[in-house]
Amino acid sequence: MTKVFFVRHAQPLHAHNDDRTRPLTDEGVKDTFIVLDTLKDKKIDVFYCSPYKRSMDTIKETAEYYHKEIQTDERLREREKGANGNNHGMFQKRWEDHEYHEEGGESIRMVQSRNIEALKEILENNQGKNIVIGTHGTALSSIMNYYNPDFGCNDFLRIIDWMPYIVELDFEGQVLVNVKEQAYIEKEFKGNNRADKK
Repeated sequence: MTKVFFVRHAQPLHAHNDDRTRPLTDEGVKDTFIVLDTLKDKKIDVFYCSPYKRSMDTIKETAEYYHKEIQTDERLREREKGANGNNHGMFQKRWEDHEYHEEGGESIRMVQSRNIEALKEILENNQGKNIVIGTHGTALSSIMNYYNPDFGCNDFLRIIDWMPYIVELDFEGQVLVNVKEQAYIEKEFKGNNRADKK
């Protein structure tokens, strides 16, 4: 059995315009210790991550706890946003048509293809290990949709305010056999409200 713990990043500082270097808020930094608390008894063997700062910073404390390096993979990055890419009205449109994307942006299918390619390679190279993958909301949702085509816009919107969010996917070889939500903290998507949940 190979266990993959996907960690969607903690709350980012949306006032920071560059998506790749966007840091966590002060609250988000504190919440990374929820990630450590959840994963410190999971005997993690290896860490992979999107190259985006907010994802790296969310799993950094846990990687240090295990004395492991974080391996970044460009394919694990978040969806490239074009014009109006964060408009809530666009979410439904993209999930109804996985090929659709705004000008300059990526479709769900594009995000899914590169994330699944990376995941399959990670599974092949780490059979029987416990793995952490630092990820993003749309990237993770596209992976969930790949294994469960019924996973759609409503499921994506259910987790949109969960930062961080940890979900365990168990594999036998390349076959997904179990999904278990481990922990999350609810945040307003572009705000600072907080209600802790696990």
